Amino acid sequence: MKVFLDNAATTPIDAEVVKSMTHVLENVYGNPSSTHSLGRKARACIETARKEVAALLHTAPSTIFFTSGGTEADNTAIRCGIDCYNLKHAITSATEHHAVLYPLQAMEKEGKIKLSYVNICEDGHVDLDHLRELLATNERSFVSLMHANNEIGSLMDLKKAGEICKGHNAIFHSDTVQTMGHYVMDLEDLNIDFLTCSAHKLHGPKGVGFLYINPNITINPFIYGGSQERNQRGGTENIYGIVGLAKSLSLAYEHMEEHHNHIQGLKTRMIEKLKMAIPGVGFNGDINPEKSLYTVLNVCLPQSDMGEMLLFNLDIAGICASGGSACSSGTDIGSHVLKALGDASKRPNVRFSFSRLNTIEEVDYTVEKLAALFPVNA
Repeated sequence: MKVFLDNAATTPIDAEVVKSMTHVLENVYGNPSSTHSLGRKARACIETARKEVAALLHTAPSTIFFTSGGTEADNTAIRCGIDCYNLKHAITSATEHHAVLYPLQAMEKEGKIKLSYVNICEDGHVDLDHLRELLATNERSFVSLMHANNEIGSLMDLKKAGEICKGHNAIFHSDTVQTMGHYVMDLEDLNIDFLTCSAHKLHGPKGVGFLYINPNITINPFIYGGSQERNQRGGTENIYGIVGLAKSLSLAYEHMEEHHNHIQGLKTRMIEKLKMAIPGVGFNGDINPEKSLYTVLNVCLPQSDMGEMLLFNLDIAGICASGGSACSSGTDIGSHVLKALGDASKRPNVRFSFSRLNTIEEVDYTVEKLAALFPVNA
């Protein structure tokens, strides 16, 4: 049996998305910057996709800029947002994705900004009272806080955070890569300046995403070399990727409630079955359904000499899971998220992340194999 429970790293591409992309690959080969009919046909595909994405998010098409994925979108928002507004102070958290932490830390090292870290509660939530304090005691700030943590799933109140930032005239960026397509994003209702998406997190293709830029924000390009994306991102557009992104987001919105209920049911089932099967099992982050990303479950297992062999043994059993962010695979420094939560124990941790394609049988099989690795009388 093969069980894929690493959907926070990437998701299988939807057959309908493949179909939409294949049509473009076979029929739309013009350069979208060309003025002839084939170029205009390619341009029309991009602009139709932009309108589809914008309509789902309740924003204008002119606010959506296609990128190579979430990392480029995050870097663009951070670098350009800070530079173009000559900001000298930024606020983030120690549990952010490295696509956020690394550019901010690089800018601090370059002497461009002072970087402050908002406190994180033991359940992984951002301390919004401390955010207020940091905003009140520093000059105008750039704030970057993710909607939901990709390793432990703790969910931030995006609207409340935006209101706090607006009250202090801060520029607010949120990495929404893990939540895009899983929660309704009404940009008419959110006080947010930058928001990001990566298509492969919602059953779309890899190598494409978008950055939302609030119409009140003006930035210079992050990538120069052409007039594409309304002079904001040089480079010939990934036409079939963009079409696939729009299709995957449309499908996600069309079936959002159904998918949410199914996946939350799988997560709840795994929590309850693990508690019964493995005495002493724990969970990193908040597992309250109202305050937790329903696609992610980070499990803390009893102390064992298995350690680094846990994921290997799961893989042998046909179970794909993760020890943390897939973007940090190949390193042995441990999870920066768990370290930020004060987890200095030697207990093994594993992240299971679900999609609408997972089944009850797969959850039960995974619990069975995991329990066998941690026998009660060991």
